[in-house]
Amino acid sequence: MKNIKFLLLFAILQFLSCKQVNSVDIFDESQQSSTYSQDSKFDYLPTSTSNNVYSNDAYTFSYKESFEQAEWVAYELTKSDMPKADYKRPYFNQDKSVNTKSADWRNFKNSGYNKGHLCPAADRKSSYEMYELTFLTSNASPQLYDFNAGIWNRLEQKTRYWAERYDGIYVITGGVLEDGLKTIGKEEVAVPDYFYKIILTRDRSNMIGFLVPHKESNKPLYNFVVPVDDIEKVTGIDFFKNLPDDVENRLEANNGYKNWKF
Repeated sequence: MKNIKFLLLFAILQFLSCKQVNSVDIFDESQQSSTYSQDSKFDYLPTSTSNNVYSNDAYTFSYKESFEQAEWVAYELTKSDMPKADYKRPYFNQDKSVNTKSADWRNFKNSGYNKGHLCPAADRKSSYEMYELTFLTSNASPQLYDFNAGIWNRLEQKTRYWAERYDGIYVITGGVLEDGLKTIGKEEVAVPDYFYKIILTRDRSNMIGFLVPHKESNKPLYNFVVPVDDIEKVTGIDFFKNLPDDVENRLEANNGYKNWKF
């Protein structure tokens, strides 16, 4: 009997020691709480309407299978994330961490839409491994070329400017996913009519939200500034649930941009 108990214990220990810990972990939304340290990237995760939240070394995201893309991607951005590195651009691949499998890149082929990064590759240049993680289809949404290379690119560049100016920021971004959207490919990847980006300074003193129609525009970026409350209404997402209520309410109701240098 002692030998049997010993062998059973030995087998359990072997299983635990050999169990692989993937670079991408799945997080149950109910486990996300303010128990993380103040500097943790998990402090400011939004709620998930799908309860399918994943994290890798580059960003965290909530995947919506019915739209074949992330409803949001969240990450911290600092100057150290953006060195002047010239990496070879990889091809997009499916994200194997997503239980239901992220969209195949072939859905975008000959669709007339780019594989638009949600977390931009230029925001993750601290290593090639981090850069490569942005080329997963869980981090892509269909975007028209003139939008992707135009106003959306201008907003991404300005976001990197603010990351340096304010010594680090938190970024949450995605497309507005709603019923009735146009789709592309065999897997019916939804094409959002609007994209949003929300930025919070690391000291929690300033927040700004953008809601941008999915079309070419030469308008100044500040024309698309809206209260984060408005973005929450159209997405059904609570973006900063772990902020103290008084701070969250004050920042999310603000639609001003005088504290942000455009």
